[in-house]
Amino acid sequence: MNKIPLTVVGAEKLRTELHHLKTVERPAVIQAIAEARAQGDLSENAEYDAAKEKQGFIEGRIAELESKLSHAQIIDPTSLDADGRIVFGATVELEDVESGDTVTYQIVGDDEADIKAGKISVSSPIARALIGKHAGDGVDVQAPGGVRQYEVLDVRYI
Repeated sequence: MNKIPLTVVGAEKLRTELHHLKTVERPAVIQAIAEARAQGDLSENAEYDAAKEKQGFIEGRIAELESKLSHAQIIDPTSLDADGRIVFGATVELEDVESGDTVTYQIVGDDEADIKAGKISVSSPIARALIGKHAGDGVDVQAPGGVRQYEVLDVRYI
């Protein structure tokens, strides 16, 4: 399997979720299954079916998180020396040439992407267009509504 790029913060969030699933959610669903079993006939027991379904989801998510963390390539943006180039983990300030609006994005892994928090996936069209550019460069991004033009104002590694 390929390496999965993650920032330090993103990897820590996945570890926190994994810990929560293993120490809180898993024991709770095991307890719910035990209580449902104690009620007798399992063939008509909706609580048992719901608990088993939830257990399947939790176990699947635990396996997914463990796999992602074992294949993670953790990148610390503060230790990057990219000579001002836009790379994974960089925080980029852009100006929309048409509207004059400025936006700030951090380029992160697919699992960390959250547009409301200003984090865009490295595999998104805008991030792919930005990789390798410097402050002052113009960038054309193919968006669903057509080509958008941006100017890179600043590149930071924070």
